[in-house]
Amino acid sequence: MSTSYPGESRAYRDARDRLLEKEVELRRMTEAVAAERRALPLGGVVRENYTFEGQGSFGVPESVTLVDLFEPGKDTLFIYNMMFPRAPNEDLPCPSCTQFLDSFDGVAEHAARRINVAIVAKAPLEQVLAHAKVRGWHRMRLLSSANNTFNRDYHGEDEAGQQLPMLNVFRRQGDRVHHLWGSEIFFEPADPG
Repeated sequence: MSTSYPGESRAYRDARDRLLEKEVELRRMTEAVAAERRALPLGGVVRENYTFEGQGSFGVPESVTLVDLFEPGKDTLFIYNMMFPRAPNEDLPCPSCTQFLDSFDGVAEHAARRINVAIVAKAPLEQVLAHAKVRGWHRMRLLSSANNTFNRDYHGEDEAGQQLPMLNVFRRQGDRVHHLWGSEIFFEPADPG
């Protein structure tokens, strides 16, 4: 390799070059997995046109359906399930979800140019919007699923009602919406160590 830094030893450079070869291999594997993900066939047809509560024009709450979340010319919908509330009788959302969405708020603006993006929480809309205001979020479409079974049906909630940080991707073809991909690795056992 042609890269080196001042004062490095031959042992360091040899070890770093071996590691770099593995990093390149990992990048290639990551790209191959991403290509397989993009090539997935459509999953199951979404059987219910879920109704969410969201913030409409001029800040007025409005009902919006899953199909409504698909803007003209965009056939992909990215939905992240935020864990909110974390536990019964708690009005604070998950700190990890909050941290993720702090950074994702900026990404959402750019992603929304190509795909539809929504953040869903089981909490009432007023709580979600109050938290968003405190955090300074203003680029994400925030929705409440408090009055539907979306979280349970798409693994953002377990049978006991515990919220889970799930990401799902949907694809619209004509009048039908299909599930395309979910972050199911969350449910796989961790490797030892």
